[in-house]
Amino acid sequence: MHETIGTHPLWMIPFMPAPFNTVHADTVTITWIAMAIVLVAVGVLAQMHPVTRLSKRYSFLELLVTGIGSQVETILGKNGLPFVPFILSLFLFIFVLNEIGLFPFIGMSPTSDLNTTAALAIFTILLIQGVGIARKGLGYFGHLVIRPLGLGIPMLPIMIIDELARPVTLAMRLFGNIFAGEILLVVVSVVIAAHLGLISALANAGPIFIYVFNMLIGLIQAVVFTLLTAAYLITPTSDEAH
Repeated sequence: MHETIGTHPLWMIPFMPAPFNTVHADTVTITWIAMAIVLVAVGVLAQMHPVTRLSKRYSFLELLVTGIGSQVETILGKNGLPFVPFILSLFLFIFVLNEIGLFPFIGMSPTSDLNTTAALAIFTILLIQGVGIARKGLGYFGHLVIRPLGLGIPMLPIMIIDELARPVTLAMRLFGNIFAGEILLVVVSVVIAAHLGLISALANAGPIFIYVFNMLIGLIQAVVFTLLTAAYLITPTSDEAH
């Protein structure tokens, strides 16, 4: 049996040079669906204030949002309070992107496409650099030179590589974990369809465990991405010069 993994239907963009003249149609479409879900969910939550009657669903969401907000405030301190809404929005968006592929007839999660995770990582890192420059000017990049200078100068190339590697690690970590879950589902479906006797019979229970596993991985990776973003915001939002 032959299975193709990681291919996408393409939209062609006229008047653009290759390879920038193609767009992954399914990734873009499902991403817009995820954005609509997040916007509707946030809008419904906003309409529920002030709360006149507590429900289990609202209490769970309130606990989740408050918990993440408190964690971000703990990491960044008072200077990071303006970024709590951004961190919460980033978490909700990535969480829905991770989990939406588990629903029938939707398709693969957009975060199983490296283009999506790379865009999220690049946007996040550029925002962090922009915050640093806006608050501290070009002196913000002084954090790359550690003290004392006798140690900082030889370490400067390593610090620069570490700074440049941040978007790469953010993108690859999220992509790798979500894509691996998609591959697991494909492998199990192939084993079931191959009618390999006892092996295929046992594999029938596999999708249930894989779906639960993928749900947990999607939640964990959304938390990891957002908490790392909060950690990277420590330097540009801190009052210290270095």
